Amino acid sequence: MTEPHTLNSDDIRIFSGSSNPALAADIADCIGVPLSETTINRFTNDNLYVQLGQSVRSRNVFLIQSLTPPVNDHLMELLMMLDIARSASAKEVHAVIPYYSFARSDKKNEPRISITARLVADLLTTAGATHVLTMVLHSPQVHGFFSVPTDPLTSRPVFREFFERQDLSNTIVVAPDIGSAKSATRFAKDLGGLPVAAGNKERISDTQVRISGIIGAQLRGYTRALIYDDEIANGGSMLEVSRILIENGITEIQLVCTHGLFTNNALERLGAMPEITGIVTTDTIYHPPSKRHPKLHIVSVAHVFAEAIRKNYLGESIGDLFVYGQGED
Repeated sequence: MTEPHTLNSDDIRIFSGSSNPALAADIADCIGVPLSETTINRFTNDNLYVQLGQSVRSRNVFLIQSLTPPVNDHLMELLMMLDIARSASAKEVHAVIPYYSFARSDKKNEPRISITARLVADLLTTAGATHVLTMVLHSPQVHGFFSVPTDPLTSRPVFREFFERQDLSNTIVVAPDIGSAKSATRFAKDLGGLPVAAGNKERISDTQVRISGIIGAQLRGYTRALIYDDEIANGGSMLEVSRILIENGITEIQLVCTHGLFTNNALERLGAMPEITGIVTTDTIYHPPSKRHPKLHIVSVAHVFAEAIRKNYLGESIGDLFVYGQGED
C-alpha cells in the first residue's frame, strides 16, 4: 500500500508531445517517474497520427505540451493525446501546457474576431482534460475561460534565484508597458525592493510598437536595468524600451521573460545591442543549443511543474506555486 505522502509511480503516466520533450523529460526526472513514449507521425494526406505508448487505464495521466510554433500542429497533438487518454479510461487527464500562446487572444477588440483563448480552453475540456497546469498567462482573465480546475504557476522564484547571485546596486526594474507594471513590481520586491518604472507603450501592429516615455521612478542615478515581461516574441517592445533607457543614462540592461519565443530573428536583434548584456528566460519554450545566442540564459522551471504535479496528485495546496498566491506574478 502506498504511503499517503508519496507518489505511486505505477499510478502515474507522463507523456510528451513534440513541442518540448526536453522539459517533459526533466519534469519526469524531478518527479521520479519515467517519461512514457509517444508516437507521432503523419499520414500521406498530412493527417496526424498519435499513439500513447503505455496503458493509461485507471491512472493519472499528465500530457506535457507547449503551444509553440507550429502552434496549430502542437495544439492538435495535445487534443488528440487528451482524447486518447480519456477514451482509454484514464482516471484523470491533466493537460500540462507550459506556454499557452492563445492567452494573447483574450478579448474581442475588433469586429468579427474570435476570443481564441476561450475557444481553445473549451476545446481542451471537450477533448478530455480534467485539469490544466500552465505558467504565467499573458492576460490574467484567461484563467476564467477554463471550465475545469486550472493552475497558472509562477516563474518568479527561478528568476529570483538567478538574480540574487548578482550585484544589483544602481539597478531599476522596468516594465515595457503599464499592463505589466504590477508583475514587475512584485518581481522588484522579490529582489529586495528595487525601484520600478514602466514604458508608456502604444501597439501599432503585431510587430510594431511605439514607446513615448518612461512612467514611474526617475531613471537618474541608475546605471543598470532589468526589463521584465511575461513574453518576448518579436522583441519590438524590448528594443524600444532599451533605446529610451540608454538615452537616459542606463549602460547595462538585462531582459527577463518567462516565455522566450524570439520570432523574426529577435534574439539576434536584441543581442546586437551592446548595452543588452543578458537575455534571461525559462525553458517553457525549447531552444536548441545550436541556435542559442551567447547572451541567452535559460533557467529551468521543470522543478516547479514537478512540484505542482506532486501536490496535485497528493491533494496538497499549491498556494506557494500559484501565480495569484504567495508567488503571484
